[in-house]
Amino acid sequence: MSEIMIQMARRAAVCAEEIKKHKEVQLVSHIDADGISSGAIIAKALEEAGIEYEMLFVKQLDEAIVRDLADTNPELTIFTDLGSGQIEHINNYGLRAIVSDHHRPQGDMDLHLNPHLFGANGSFEISGSGTTFILASQLGKNNNLADLAIVGCVGDMQYRKYGKLVSLNREILEDNPSFVIPKNDISLYGKQTRPVFKMLQFSSDPYLPGLSGSEDACIDFLHKIGLRSANDEKWRRWIDLTEEEKVRVTSSLLQYSVQNGLSSYNINRLVSECYLLLQENEGTEMRDASEYATLLNATGRYMQAETGMAVCMGDREDAYEAARRLLYEHRKNLVEGLNFVRDNGVTQLSHLQFFDAGSSIPETIVGIVAGMSHASNNRRIPIIAFADKDDGHKVSARGTQELVNKGLNLSEAISQICQEIGGAGGGHDIAAGATVPFGKKEEFIEKLNSIIASQIVSKA
Repeated sequence: MSEIMIQMARRAAVCAEEIKKHKEVQLVSHIDADGISSGAIIAKALEEAGIEYEMLFVKQLDEAIVRDLADTNPELTIFTDLGSGQIEHINNYGLRAIVSDHHRPQGDMDLHLNPHLFGANGSFEISGSGTTFILASQLGKNNNLADLAIVGCVGDMQYRKYGKLVSLNREILEDNPSFVIPKNDISLYGKQTRPVFKMLQFSSDPYLPGLSGSEDACIDFLHKIGLRSANDEKWRRWIDLTEEEKVRVTSSLLQYSVQNGLSSYNINRLVSECYLLLQENEGTEMRDASEYATLLNATGRYMQAETGMAVCMGDREDAYEAARRLLYEHRKNLVEGLNFVRDNGVTQLSHLQFFDAGSSIPETIVGIVAGMSHASNNRRIPIIAFADKDDGHKVSARGTQELVNKGLNLSEAISQICQEIGGAGGGHDIAAGATVPFGKKEEFIEKLNSIIASQIVSKA
């Protein structure tokens, strides 16, 4: 066990002792895959410990939500995958709370479990679900929750920097081989559940020129390399193929991608380390950590995070079917969003590029579309996306690890601008988001371009 893991476990033990003093707690978590799996991890640990809870999912934690929570006067509130940016408000409103988060802290408190406090980076070394898994492990023998911890960190793209899970995430993975194992494989979504041609057709990350969105083109591609439907005329899934067939499809897809101008970055991502959840049934979304995370993201992005949490808690009937329906709509919306960006293009400034989706892309998925579009546009500068929401402009910003190495910190830049022009925002150095007031979009983008320029120059 690493020294940082030991230190985090010690802090988690202090937090667990506080939890054990209470008969009922209020849980608050984020609506993405990391937040939903974090909420499920602590909820399962509380059930095992015989402690009741109320669950609240939020898109973004702000002062108003903290104030409303304080007004209800819960015995104890546990924040998972959020809270580290609102410690001042938590303290000011006298909310008795535990924060289990991995975002960069703004302030500190006694019962605060966060990798940054111990010298680890929450962008790639451990996620909110991993942090909360450490907390759950101090509440009882909860190593059976390790698979959810991996689902959360995969959903949070923690593997992107090195192409695999490392550091504290790796410790969780390797300490629990009976629950989850790594395997090098094609990285497209749908290996467990979709016919192979559908896996190609609905590939949006990366977007495959000439294949994504076209069923006929995908079937034709597979026919040309000798892969046809099974004898009963039913197309097979990836998991139904022989190893020889998988190698043939993968090598042909790599060759096709080179010939059709896919970036070297995306070509390298076509094969990666994937994570299989051994306690889940083969042929379901939950067997593959990436598919499981995408399923959870779909529920959260459409404001039904409770459905995703019910799946995490074991509901494989009504909640699972509801989540699958949301996932289908989610994948369709992502392809439509990518087509919008492709058709309308992006505006390039000196140190960033941006697009304004208005109401054409739901604000709950515009960040995902931005990240996917970045792979097809200029990766030498970050991409910023705007979308309309009720109380202002939703901003989603995505960078690359190479840019972070040069000094980019989107979280710091966006937090600074929000303090100057109003709004609220934060996140990670490589990915961040905000809500800015109507009428402030142009000022926001000019200030952000200027700050990013200074970040890159100062590092150089």
